[in-house]
Amino acid sequence: MSMDLSEFLDVFLEECFEGLEAMESGLLHLDAGTDLEEINTIFRAAHSIKGGSAAFGFNHISEFTHVMETLLDELRDGSRQVDENIVDLLLASVDILREMVDGLKDESTPDEVRVAELKKALEAALGSNSEEPPATGERQLWKILFSPCPDLFREGNDPLRIFEALEELGTLEVQTDASTLPSLSELDPATCHLRWEATLESTATEEQIHETFSWVEGNCDLKISQIEDKEEQPPAAEKETENQPEPEAPAPEPAAKPAVAAKAKPAKPSANRESSSIRVAIEKVDLLINLMGELVITQSMLNQVGLDLAQEGGQKAEALLNGLAQLERNTRELQENMLQIRMLPISVAFNRFPRLVRDLCGKMGKKVDLVLSGEQTEVDKTVLEKIGDPLVHLVRNSLDHGLETPEVRAAKGKTEQGRLELSAQHESGNIVIRITDDGAGLDREKILKKAIEQGLVSDKDELSEERIDNLIFQPGFSTAEQVSDLSGRGVGMDVVKRNISDLGGTVSIQSRQGKGSTVVIRLPLTLAILDGQLASIGEDTYILPLISIIESLQIRPENLKCVTGSTELYRFRDEYIPVMRLNKLLGSQCGTDNLGQGLLVVVESEGQHAGLFIDKLQGQQQVVIKSLEANFQQLEGVSGATILGDGRVALILDIPGLVQLFHKIRNTNPAAALAAAS
Repeated sequence: MSMDLSEFLDVFLEECFEGLEAMESGLLHLDAGTDLEEINTIFRAAHSIKGGSAAFGFNHISEFTHVMETLLDELRDGSRQVDENIVDLLLASVDILREMVDGLKDESTPDEVRVAELKKALEAALGSNSEEPPATGERQLWKILFSPCPDLFREGNDPLRIFEALEELGTLEVQTDASTLPSLSELDPATCHLRWEATLESTATEEQIHETFSWVEGNCDLKISQIEDKEEQPPAAEKETENQPEPEAPAPEPAAKPAVAAKAKPAKPSANRESSSIRVAIEKVDLLINLMGELVITQSMLNQVGLDLAQEGGQKAEALLNGLAQLERNTRELQENMLQIRMLPISVAFNRFPRLVRDLCGKMGKKVDLVLSGEQTEVDKTVLEKIGDPLVHLVRNSLDHGLETPEVRAAKGKTEQGRLELSAQHESGNIVIRITDDGAGLDREKILKKAIEQGLVSDKDELSEERIDNLIFQPGFSTAEQVSDLSGRGVGMDVVKRNISDLGGTVSIQSRQGKGSTVVIRLPLTLAILDGQLASIGEDTYILPLISIIESLQIRPENLKCVTGSTELYRFRDEYIPVMRLNKLLGSQCGTDNLGQGLLVVVESEGQHAGLFIDKLQGQQQVVIKSLEANFQQLEGVSGATILGDGRVALILDIPGLVQLFHKIRNTNPAAALAAAS
């Protein structure tokens, strides 16, 4: 395929995936009963995929989709009733169709045996319908005037494919108007200079004929009119002369229906379609976001200069500060609007779960009511892409371990149908996702016993219920008695924790035995900007993510305790938390070692609290995240860097990474931990 068509192929593939999502979602809703509008939506999506694939010459896709479309048409016209077998067959067909479209994207070959089997099953289903389709009325004569825009060929469209689709609807006669064709010396083969007039005798409806042109809608002038008296209509060759500058519809007769037009002429594209949205490459958006970040840094630097000048006094300094304040407001507004470009509703991630839950329930013999809420909550595209797999792990885990079979639930006095809820909402500048089920909950006794057997904790450790619950996120941990394709390998929950930590988020679980569990995921709205707290160690400045901070406090000596062979502990409310000296963890010689002269910042990581000892806090600030790995190297306990207003580089700390580093030092070298604490 030529490079000129590659851009349109990308658009076609993207629209295919959107159509497949619409088909799957619609088919899942058909379980509850037949909804004609839902069937029409599914049919239109299949028809668009068929038309687009035919236009690009992907005949294996268009032929397979054509069989699906025929079956959907029978559902649409009422000659076939919706049942579970038909829905299952069409869902399986959507899966294989997605595999075929994926093959176009990554140049792989779909499973040809499965394709052939499903196509055969679809044809068998069509053949099994013994009922004759209801009469759709007498054959009517339609006149179609098709005037494409000059860029028709450049956009990968082929009129012959459209006429082939029309011919499937009935008897077709086509005339070509070449009156505007230039001389050979002036001819541009990539420009369409032709117009067509067609006469179609068919039982098809006006809407069905119009759908044939859906792939070129907005790129042509299309007029469809019904000719009432077929016998008095002259042959197609005599209806209009070929040298007319513009094909016109015949003068309307009293009983004639008005023409239906796709009002998108070459000189004036459809305003509604064009103004609602545009497709922009994500690389371009990322470039704008990066430039926005540089602007934020520059504005921060100018603020610092303004503050320095203000100390010297003078009206000019005051005017400069006023201007900088206005610049800061405008920069913040611009920044927020720029980040909105990357925002997508979390429904993009949630939409896969109705199908997943339906399939797994059928496999495990369970009944589950899936409830989705907050689907329109927006989150950064990168976060959305990376949160999909962790959510799948958590949903599968709830279905496998949490929710019981109908028999077990009935024996416990519960309803046979379990409840699984996925919700999303914004809280304090973050997005919070909850996965809640009303199943069996966590068996803490079993979890603790298994953790001790696997050496994850000691039988001498005193663990809170929350700590025990969160042991399920430890690497290799599993309570499954046997390995299955759903669980038991001890990798799912560990992957969840690692992926969410990589996104700068946290995950924890709350459970009540016999009542159910709730997994809570907290994520930043975007990975480009971070709300941070500036903290000092000597002359060095570090950024602590606000999402991880519980509170900061002055250390009271009476609450401090040193455990032999371990490190310092501080009584924070009703628990003792470890004291982590930041300068020792990072190998810095700066900062005070006197606990009475600094501050303790209480942070949370994976449901656990810890105290981070620093010299002082400076203030809160939004910072632009710069990758250390791309520009220097990855440092343990550090997630990135940023540039402050005075031009200095400050490290952004990774709180879960610091906690892991602290426990690693303590477990591998207790003497070093004691030395670090002294």
